[in-house]
Formats: sequence, C-alpha cells, structure tokens
Amino acid sequence: MAVSRKIQKALEGASWIRKMFEEGDRLKQMYGPRKVFDFSLGNPIAEPPEEFFEELKRVSHNPIPGMCRYMSNSGYEETRRSIASMLSEETSLSFTGEQIIMSTGAAGGLNIALKSILDPGDEVITPSPYFVEYRFYVDNHGGVLKLVETRNDFSLDLEAIEAAIGKMTKAILVNSPHNPTGVVYSEESLIQLGEILARKSEQYGKPICLLCDEPYKKIVYDDLEIPDVFSVYDHCIAINSYSKDLSIPGERIGYVAISPLAEGKEKLADAMAFSNRTLGFVNAPALMQRLVGKLMHVSVDISEYQEKRDLLYNALADFGYSMVKPMGAFYLFPRCPIDDDVAFVRALQAKNILTVPGRGFGKPGHIRIAYCVERWVIENSLDGFRELAIEYGKR
Repeated sequence: MAVSRKIQKALEGASWIRKMFEEGDRLKQMYGPRKVFDFSLGNPIAEPPEEFFEELKRVSHNPIPGMCRYMSNSGYEETRRSIASMLSEETSLSFTGEQIIMSTGAAGGLNIALKSILDPGDEVITPSPYFVEYRFYVDNHGGVLKLVETRNDFSLDLEAIEAAIGKMTKAILVNSPHNPTGVVYSEESLIQLGEILARKSEQYGKPICLLCDEPYKKIVYDDLEIPDVFSVYDHCIAINSYSKDLSIPGERIGYVAISPLAEGKEKLADAMAFSNRTLGFVNAPALMQRLVGKLMHVSVDISEYQEKRDLLYNALADFGYSMVKPMGAFYLFPRCPIDDDVAFVRALQAKNILTVPGRGFGKPGHIRIAYCVERWVIENSLDGFRELAIEYGKR
C-alpha cells in the first residue's frame, strides 16, 4: 500500500539517532556486542532504583479490583495530587491535581500540549541545536517550528529569541537540562526570557506559552540547582518524564504541569485531557501511574552518570576535542575535528564507535555522544577517539 507523500518525505530525512542505533545492531551481529561502542541512543543502561521494584511488587501482590481499567483521561487523581504536592514543595506556587495531566512519557505530554494550544500556522520557537523530534511534534498539530541559534556555549541568545517572536508565535519551547548539549539554562537567562515573553504577550494581545521540556530535570551535576521555571513566567507549562530519572523509558510515563497562574488553566487542562483521548493515548499507563505516585523523591544514582561524564569529557579534552562541559543530562556535543560531521561519524563508525551527526540536531560540525552506557563502552572507545584526533591533527 502507498505511504503518504508527507510521511515518505519525513522518512527520507528520518532521525539520525535511529539510523545509527540500527547500524549498531548490524555491527554487533557482525563483530559481537563487546566490540561495538554504541553512543547513539539516549537509552539509559542504569537499572531502575530498588524502590521501583519494591513498589512494583507491592502493587502486583496486592491488586486492587479494576486497577488496570480505563480512568479519567487526565490520570489517577491520587497520582496527580502527589505530583502537585511535590511541585508545591519545589516552587512558591500552590499546585492542585487539576493542573496535572498524566501522559505517555514526555513525548506524549508535548504532543497533547501542542495539540491543545496550536492553530494551523502558529509558530513554536526553539533554540538550536534541538531535539530532532520537536519538528515532527509541532508539525503533527499544524504548527511551524522556528529555530533560533544559541550562543557559542549553547546558552540562550535572548536578543535573537526576542527578534524571532512575531504575531504568529504561540510558544517558546526550551529543554533544560538540554539534549544534545547537556547545558542547563541559568536562572538569570530564564528570568530574562520570562520578561521578554511578558512584553511580547502584551504587544500582541495574547499570552505566549513557555513550554519547558524537562525529562532530565533530576540528572544534574556538581551540586547544580535547576531553576524553577514556574517562577519566571505565569503562562508556563512543564512537561516531565520518569524515563530518565527512574530509568524506565520503555514504560512511557510522564506528566504535564500547568502553572496555577496561567490564564485559562482550567480550559487548558480540559483541552489536554481531550487531546490525550483523541490522539489515541487515551490515558497514561495505569500500572505505572500507581507506581510513580509513590516515588516522587526517588531517582537513579546520578553520581554514576557524573563519573562517566568526567571520564569521557576529560579524555576527549585531553585528545584535543573542543566541547562544552555538560551540566546535566547524559550527552556530550563536541565539535568535529573536520567540518563534515557525517564524514567524521563514518570515520568513527569504521572504528566501531557509533555517534550521531550534529546536523540531526540542527548543528552541523558536531557529534552527539550519549554516555548513558556501561563504563567499559567508554573505556574501550577511547583508543578510537584518540587515533582520529591524531589523524586529523588535533593531538
């Protein structure tokens, strides 16, 4: 049967991340899994914390009648209250369960948020480099993704963002800690962004949403504190996921939180519940909702990610690679020693090292390295990185 022209075009420029992941499977079959060093996919190797399994046992051994049936499209009230209580502790605001919508991961949360706010032709501005799926998510709902370059250290270029905002701007989408760079946007920059959005909202006579994609919120290093996005701007929507901090990406569980100060928050929550249903998600997974509601302050051991960051960053810096030191998440985004990032990825691939070209994230000339892998993968890949640094005159 024929594939639509639109999807065919999208497939032709499909995600480099998945391409390299699939290439990794092919190489592992040829050479064996211990001979291939796969940094292509942000698929955390860490096992979920023990508390997760304890809660899973408790729920499975004490089943509640109807515990796997449909529930409200917004999710279980008890779970939403738990998240609201946590957010109230973290912020100066009083959240209730009415401002929380459970979602099928952060991806599902972004899609129900975008479907709820976008009219055809509306623009969503995001800093570049950016998570590649954003373009598809915005397009899913008739919107247009508009990219704004960041500064050399990947911090927000606030002047460029302000200049990009126009009458068709519906939202600014920021991701911090950031995929693919590992950057955490400073509180000062977010406060200034909030001030820009307040001015522009008044200028155009409509609130411009601040969408904050935060699946790496708990994965930060060096005792860094994540700024409270709800304190910088009233019309804020945060999208979160338990995929990374509980290391359960395959379970597809997350949530959307609407600021209690947002204009029309009740209608927006209703719209997202409706979008959950009509996009076919219906509701977030029932069993996972029951688990995460009891695990608000639990996460994987972040120190293991920090150790891997330090090992890889220090080695590559010693080899002569140029990069920003990640403050969070689990990605490095070094500059390639040659201009052609695809050619450099192919050179790494010849040494059984799998990375993703930066052009897949809107930033040619770089590569993304996902270091959420076993330590031996990093250690055994270093010779290949060193050899190419020497070959291209970096060392």
